[in-house]
Amino acid sequence: MLSDPFRFDGRVLFLSEDPEKVTRQLAGEDLDLAEAAPLRDQISTDEITPAFICYHFDEKLGDFPYLGLKCGDRFPVKEGAVRAGGFAVSAAGRRRGKGSSREASPYAEWCAGIRLVIAESFERIYRQNCQNLGLLTSTDFGLVPRIRRGEAIPLSEFTEGLDPVTAEIVRRGGLFAYNAARMKGEVAPPLPPREGRPMTYAEKLLARRAVVDAVAGAVGLPAVASGDGLFVRADWRFSHDYVTPMAASFLEKALGPGAMLRDPDSILAFRDHLTFLSTSMKPEHRAHGLLAVADRLKPAQEAFCAKHGIRLHGELADGSGSEGICHAIMTERYALPGQVVVGTDSHTPHAGALGCLAFGIGTTDIANAWVTGDVRVTVPPTLRVRLEGRLRPGVSAKDVALHLLAQPFIREGGALGHVVEYVGEGLRDLDTDERATLTNMAAEIGGFTGLVAPDAETVRFIKERRGVDVVLEPWMAGDEDAQYAHTLTVDCAALGPMLARPGDPGNGVALADLDEAVPIHIAYLGSCTGGKREDLRRAFEAVKGAAAEGRRVPDGVKFYVQCGSEAVRRHAEAEGWIAAFEAVGATVLGSACGACINAGPGVSTDPDQVTISAINRNFPGRSGPGRMWLASPATVAASALAGRIVGAGE
Repeated sequence: MLSDPFRFDGRVLFLSEDPEKVTRQLAGEDLDLAEAAPLRDQISTDEITPAFICYHFDEKLGDFPYLGLKCGDRFPVKEGAVRAGGFAVSAAGRRRGKGSSREASPYAEWCAGIRLVIAESFERIYRQNCQNLGLLTSTDFGLVPRIRRGEAIPLSEFTEGLDPVTAEIVRRGGLFAYNAARMKGEVAPPLPPREGRPMTYAEKLLARRAVVDAVAGAVGLPAVASGDGLFVRADWRFSHDYVTPMAASFLEKALGPGAMLRDPDSILAFRDHLTFLSTSMKPEHRAHGLLAVADRLKPAQEAFCAKHGIRLHGELADGSGSEGICHAIMTERYALPGQVVVGTDSHTPHAGALGCLAFGIGTTDIANAWVTGDVRVTVPPTLRVRLEGRLRPGVSAKDVALHLLAQPFIREGGALGHVVEYVGEGLRDLDTDERATLTNMAAEIGGFTGLVAPDAETVRFIKERRGVDVVLEPWMAGDEDAQYAHTLTVDCAALGPMLARPGDPGNGVALADLDEAVPIHIAYLGSCTGGKREDLRRAFEAVKGAAAEGRRVPDGVKFYVQCGSEAVRRHAEAEGWIAAFEAVGATVLGSACGACINAGPGVSTDPDQVTISAINRNFPGRSGPGRMWLASPATVAASALAGRIVGAGE
């Protein structure tokens, strides 16, 4: 149990927009909030711990928090600076911790001595990871002067407004301590005393999987509602190569080397993020030995999977790539309507296109879930996105997603922690691959997950990809009188191709409104969001005329195509799409996350390079130091041929 009240022994670091103010604090000067303002909003986990920092999975991470933090046009935090500064509190603005679910970010803060993070608002996974680790969180900036006076703060000030389960996890100092007591029957989460009530589809999914008795394994409640704290039995639990070794080390540290996993047949692992790292690592990172550090991850993951009998979807024997990206394979081969799927990646909602509740969790969550079979959830509110009308030809799900991300309600954090459920006539124009783009990018929206209730298209997709007939059950939809927190409406007929300017996926602009010529150096078609069958088909439509005429991408432009899975690649080869891409000068890569995680061909190498990409996020440093625009697969392919940003058919 944490000390109550809790005393913070250390300084306060304000993450200011002004790099000079950050530098002054790191040098030993203490600022108050007014002096430090304005604080950085929307700090992503890519900035707290850039991808290359996550090759470490131990206390060494404490040397690196905020290494990628961009303040103005500078990166003021250097290796070891936060730890050396003696900080116990770190404060920032709105939407702290957006983006990746990497628990390496709060763990790096904790290892550097931070014991409290303050922000105007938090992204759901980041805050949950903090709570799991024992890192306190608050939105009360009034704590700062009290802490500086040496006042011990009652834990009740950090648990106010939390559901009873989360509050007890905070009091006990983290999830491992709580679950150790829960699985012994020493503590039992209070179950919501609810009778049947109209529920959203997400609420139904959670109610059916809610753990009633952890020791006996009983599940199922008549109803749940937003704000209820639960543990939920997962049908599938998966982790990828960045996270498996850290989770394994957390597990062994907490429970010893003899810890037994629950139902290993429903646990999966993937080697997909770092498959091509050796081809793209910067020389200075190699010189610092980071490739050797990263190379530890693969054997550590393989050893853990072999020890526990876990299915590992790994690299191909010929070294040409991986079997596929975790989200692609989960959707193509495993997830089913009505299930609960959890994975150590913020884009786990990808599989929500099949009508399952799929959401991202952190390292401590997955390590616990390996043993318990369940995960803790605060039942989220639901944002209903109504797609009215029909999409025009050439407009895709990526355009819908970028349009939504540009809306003030989304940019200001209105959807934080919500289920984003898509409904309406516009879904008729979107197959499951396209729907997966919408549910996948609920991560960028800041949502808990994205969800589409299953229908005939879902049945068709599963039959096509797996040869399996599924029968949808009547309960697999929201009740007509269910309560939704908000409803956003998209006029699909009025929507055209979209872009996101560099720096944030919320920097949306209609392609038709682009008032400047934007030459490009790199065009990247790939990732879980942009490497599906339908993505490649739409990109093929944009290049097939050029391929037939013998036209190629201009000199000085590199065009990369990377499939989301080997199943997609085989289909694309059979359809002639790969041949067309190669005919116009594209480099076709083996399946992997690659450039999307700054770990493969397609990353920029110079700040002046401009990339147009089909990936899902473009935070500073996400895919190299250059300026990255986001677009649909068709726009990426058309732009590759033009050497500048254009729409398909221009």
